[in-house]
Amino acid sequence: MSKYEKDAKALLEHVGGKENIKAVTHCVTRMRFVLVDPEKADIKKIEAIPAAKGTFTQSGQFQVIIGNDVSDFYKDFVSVSGIEGVDKSALKETAKDNQTWLQKLMTNIAEIFTPLIPALVCGGLILGFRNVIGDIKMFEDGTKTLVEISQFWSGLHSFLWLIGEAIFHFLPVGIVWSITKKMGTTQILGIILGLTLVSPQLLNAYGVAGTAAADIPVWDFGFAQIQMIGYQAQVIPAILVGFSLVYLERFWNRVIPSVVRLVAVPFLALLPAVLLAHTVLGPIGWQIGSFISDIVYNGLTSSFGVVFAGLFGFLYAPLVITGLHHMTNAIDLQLIGQFDGTILWPMIALSNIAQGSAVLAMVFLQRKNEQAKQVAIPSAISCYLGVTEPAMFGVNLKYVFPFVSAMVGSGLAAIISVGTGVMANSIGVGGLPGFLSIQTAHIPMFFVAMAVSIVVPFALTYVIGKRKLGVEELTGEAPEIDSSKFATPLQGKVMALNEVEDKVFAEGTMGEGYAVELSNGKVLAPFNGEVIMTFPTKHAFGLRRDDGLEVLIHLGMDTVELEGKGFKMFVEKGDRIKQGDTIAEVDINYVKEQGKSLVSPVVFTSKEAVKLLKKGTTINFLQDVIEIV
Repeated sequence: MSKYEKDAKALLEHVGGKENIKAVTHCVTRMRFVLVDPEKADIKKIEAIPAAKGTFTQSGQFQVIIGNDVSDFYKDFVSVSGIEGVDKSALKETAKDNQTWLQKLMTNIAEIFTPLIPALVCGGLILGFRNVIGDIKMFEDGTKTLVEISQFWSGLHSFLWLIGEAIFHFLPVGIVWSITKKMGTTQILGIILGLTLVSPQLLNAYGVAGTAAADIPVWDFGFAQIQMIGYQAQVIPAILVGFSLVYLERFWNRVIPSVVRLVAVPFLALLPAVLLAHTVLGPIGWQIGSFISDIVYNGLTSSFGVVFAGLFGFLYAPLVITGLHHMTNAIDLQLIGQFDGTILWPMIALSNIAQGSAVLAMVFLQRKNEQAKQVAIPSAISCYLGVTEPAMFGVNLKYVFPFVSAMVGSGLAAIISVGTGVMANSIGVGGLPGFLSIQTAHIPMFFVAMAVSIVVPFALTYVIGKRKLGVEELTGEAPEIDSSKFATPLQGKVMALNEVEDKVFAEGTMGEGYAVELSNGKVLAPFNGEVIMTFPTKHAFGLRRDDGLEVLIHLGMDTVELEGKGFKMFVEKGDRIKQGDTIAEVDINYVKEQGKSLVSPVVFTSKEAVKLLKKGTTINFLQDVIEIV
């Protein structure tokens, strides 16, 4: 019998058998499963297997921690199960079946834009720099920009537009290419289809709003006409058209004989996709844009403008994802003509800042993750200079909660901006330099709104991230698990568990452990892991370490009778915890006044055998008190 054959058979049984496994692979320390029915996995029995050090579920994958010998374990598992393993990318694709529709949507969007991130980051920095030198009037008493006083900077400003235009105006080319690459179809057809959306022969998307319908060029087929409208910088039309090409190509590959497939499939896939782009998908996108424009204009000029401002500020970032945010230029021009200024543009600048602030919080959270910082830092810079796509697609949408945190901050800042009548003289300067386009009388309140758009997203992202992000996401490295030590979450005099008055604890019914007679009311997280149980009375909770070790912390004796009075709990079930976080607090004096004991058991409910290291001594927070035998 091989080394792990017995444990591998047990794991196969407890995950629900061969028929419950869609796919399996392994990484450096873990077995990774995609299960047909995750509920069939008996976690308690799995974690009782000698080779298993814990379990958790993430991104649709059920993962079993094995340790450094995982590759040997995996070989034995494949042998006893008869299941052929897959690579990690195939496992991720299969794992999507266990995700909700929203998770699948976000995952697919992220995977489409991941190959485009380097270009988006580069383009964001370039366009942000062009905003600074070309739009900010900082010379000759604030009347001229750097471009206007220097031929060198004017030439550089013009030259850099070549790169900016290639990246953002021709973004549909990259999107359609990325879709064909992701879906495994012909990538050159995707590139050609993308080019047909941005061809110089077409009326530029930015010029459509200012062009009369009669002046829009058309292809005239006699019996029908098709408007020659481009889709520069548009995302949704490119995504829809890209997937139409993919499914057309797949269809024709199934029905056309292989002998003529090379000639027939490209023609029969590409031609209908281009027709769909310019007859159905493109026009639908413009209709959606016009509808949104009408809502924005009427909403901002109504008596409910402040309420609408909150909604617009909250939803502007999702609008950028669709590419429909370009329609706001026409609305801004209408507002400037009617009110000698625009209320809309300040909100857009604030939304840029909010997204950048969320990314900045991720930079602080992932300061030890070098790979994450390489994307996050330049994304935050370009966002603060008014270009949000790198930040949104490269960071915020990947984790979702930074994106939502930024939306909340943007909405609050927009309420302040519109509620106090902040107006801009012009459009074009976004992000932090946006204050330079604000009318002088409104600059102070714009700074107040700007402060909200910085502080709120940063704070929300940082607080949520500390709970949600695991060690691997924070550091870029798999967590190192020292299974032999346990650092105490409590401060006070250490006692053996059998000295506790409560017989349930003293007799080890719930597991081995120790107790502390509290001298400090704080409770710190003893390890990195997850909260798996809390009580309404806040006197006890269960924690699970990342390697599967589970512990119950019970504050005082008979304290359930206090019904939560004198206790504070700062975590909830499902929260991530990091060693050293304050997770609870007890008012020691109040508990004494109620005649309750401060002796607090710490019990290893996952049934580890333990050795108490410091019996009878006073111990400080996070000192090693237990050795796991």
